[in-house]
Amino acid sequence: MAYYDEVNAAADAVRARAREIPSIAIVLGSGLGDFAGSLEHAVSLPYESLPHWPRSTVVGHEGRLVVGANRGRGVIALAGRCHLYEGHAATAVTFAVRVLGLLGVKILILTNAAGGVNTGFSQGALMVIDDHINLTGHNPLVGANDDRLGPRFPDMSSVYSGRLRGIADAAGQAAGVPLAHGVYAALLGPSYETPAEIRFLRTIGADAVGMSTVPEAIAARHMGIDVLGVSCITNMAAGVLPQPLDHSEVMATAKRVRGQFIALLEGVLGRLS
Repeated sequence: MAYYDEVNAAADAVRARAREIPSIAIVLGSGLGDFAGSLEHAVSLPYESLPHWPRSTVVGHEGRLVVGANRGRGVIALAGRCHLYEGHAATAVTFAVRVLGLLGVKILILTNAAGGVNTGFSQGALMVIDDHINLTGHNPLVGANDDRLGPRFPDMSSVYSGRLRGIADAAGQAAGVPLAHGVYAALLGPSYETPAEIRFLRTIGADAVGMSTVPEAIAARHMGIDVLGVSCITNMAAGVLPQPLDHSEVMATAKRVRGQFIALLEGVLGRLS
């Protein structure tokens, strides 16, 4: 079966089980999946129940699509994503975004857990992504282009919507949630970066580093979806602090800031027209 047909089959499966399809979706990163459980009138679809949907094997990525509402505002929440480092192709990593596009989603909020490259950041900070650097060595648009999904050479001069970043700032201010802004660098993983690599990333202008989000953002813009990116700085990157990195630290920090994170998301959703 062709890729487009697989994506369309998954979209049809969601349509068949959801009462209505919202135009806003959120991808929840490592340890941030609690938001999906807070949705009202929710229809929860495990990824394994949807045809052709790739599976995530990472701790902190629950693996379900939830269609529901937050304070009356309809939203699709993806609790968990798959990653290039799990052995997935870039087309599989962006499969969920492609499904959302065919479902008619117009706004996509991408969240992640990231390492702090900018030494001015503190552990647990929330960073609005202004731009990204793709150092994964992969691009989901490689190969024959399907014009039904988007143009051959999509513009990437403004991947992360200025309007949505402004809305995030207003939501953070109203909720008392301080927000930083910065550039997110995506690497392949799954090993954490070396101190030398972090110095390199800082030199080229990165403020945070992670192993996700960028392929999804590229695919979303390819389909004309507006993107907002938010990183939770769950740990300081290698060499910033005199201690080794551990995924349990990522999960613990994400759990600690989930209240602020959910308040920010609710504020953003409440301001979207």
